[in-house]
Amino acid sequence: MALLVVIAIEIARLKDLFAVVMLTGIYGLISASFFVVMDAVDVAFTEASVGAGISTLLMLVVISLTQRSEHPVRHRPVVALLVVMFTGSMLIYGTFDMPYIGEGDAPIHIHIAPRYLKDSMQEVGVVNVVTAVLASYRAFDTFGELVVIFTAGVGVSALLMTAGRRDDKKPVGSINDSMHKQHLVLRIVSKIMLPFIMLFALYVQFHGDYGPGGGFQAGVIFAAAIILYTLIFGLTSARRVINQTTSQLVAAFGVLLYGSVGLVSLLNGGNFLDYNVLASNPISGQHLGILLIELGVGITVASVMITIFFNFAGRQVFQKNKDT
Repeated sequence: MALLVVIAIEIARLKDLFAVVMLTGIYGLISASFFVVMDAVDVAFTEASVGAGISTLLMLVVISLTQRSEHPVRHRPVVALLVVMFTGSMLIYGTFDMPYIGEGDAPIHIHIAPRYLKDSMQEVGVVNVVTAVLASYRAFDTFGELVVIFTAGVGVSALLMTAGRRDDKKPVGSINDSMHKQHLVLRIVSKIMLPFIMLFALYVQFHGDYGPGGGFQAGVIFAAAIILYTLIFGLTSARRVINQTTSQLVAAFGVLLYGSVGLVSLLNGGNFLDYNVLASNPISGQHLGILLIELGVGITVASVMITIFFNFAGRQVFQKNKDT
């Protein structure tokens, strides 16, 4: 915890944005380790793949579009500092009424957690309780989170689509020409690693019922493989593999697949996202429903991440062509 505080102070103090992004990735990795110690392996998996992984990659692309150093501040942001201190104090004050970590009398340990731990295997038939909670008991909440991710992807695409349209029909170069042409070792190693990264993404996607993982983590890992390919071999080669328009349509398909499972549940006489009615055996229905909605989550998350990266990368190429 002390190391996290030190890193957070350094992030606020540094002016070199590249160093800030690197420290942010380290912060996410240490946070993931912290979650592992607390036996929250699924949360740690998500933090490692999102907080320390793809977020770092996207922020590096953003820096390449702007500049590495932060503009010098000509005034002392006293008011902003006071607002941050007041807000932080209120948040800390709000935690005083919360139960201590691991306290046996906490409401979550009296009502909710025992209910899930005791009955989830009989009701859902999934070994991983976290997957049973997120994909079955709280499936409607997870659907809302997926819609938020899809909406964020649409928003970023709308903001950056002007540069993308102007550049779509032109041959675009590598994001990093020197890396593309000169670093032969990186190209060979990445070619060897990419199939294993994608295979691991599939493992995480379909093993979520039995261990840490699921659609969110698998989608991010798959997108990271495509981003790595783009960084090494260039945007033109990546667009030959994955069409940007198709990626956007696939992202929408993932959301529709998730929602369709709920509609089919309604048509079969159950509640929205009630998987018991999807098959003659309720447990088989639960497995089928969780498989389909996790697939929808993985498809949408991967497509949104790839679309956002392609938009940023396309804008960088557009600016480079404009400057030349």
